[in-house]
Amino acid sequence: MGASVGSVTKQTLFPPLTPAPRPFRVSNHDRSSRKGIVASNLQELISKALDALLITAGLMTLVLEEDGTVVDTEEFFQSLGDNTHFILLEKGQKWTQGENYIPSVQQRKKMGVANITLDLYKLNPKDFIGCLNIRATFYEIYSVSYDIKCMGAKTVLRVLRFMSHMAQITGQFLLYTGSCVLQLMGDYEEDGICTN
Repeated sequence: MGASVGSVTKQTLFPPLTPAPRPFRVSNHDRSSRKGIVASNLQELISKALDALLITAGLMTLVLEEDGTVVDTEEFFQSLGDNTHFILLEKGQKWTQGENYIPSVQQRKKMGVANITLDLYKLNPKDFIGCLNIRATFYEIYSVSYDIKCMGAKTVLRVLRFMSHMAQITGQFLLYTGSCVLQLMGDYEEDGICTN
């Protein structure tokens, strides 16, 4: 009983992530009708293909158009790229090479966890440092961007001049208070109030 409660809780709290819908192309056995279909899993693709191609339900086989490979598992289906061409074969039909088929070599799109982009640019040619844009994209869905605008040369020099002026004032204040403290200590020693 404990295992079933745990699995029910896990299913309720953490439902499995469904893959995002992807585009595919499906045609009938003689390629006389071709339809574009968006589906997230194999069963959904077959169901939508049956409706789109006006094929009555029966024993169906989904194959790759390029070489006739049977697509019958969800894992293999999920490994295929977007815009993959399929042929939906009814019982008794066989895959044949298309008359004007040209094999396509597509670069497989890399899917990663995160993509971080750093862009360094200047808004004005007179800018001293420039600006930095940081963009992070997670699972190609969520994107976060932060723009750091840096100062121009005049502003940097003004800030440095201000900090130098403040350091000078602080130094003069410390020298003045130090000399006052030494003078007071000298007055106390002369009067005999402070002895070592």
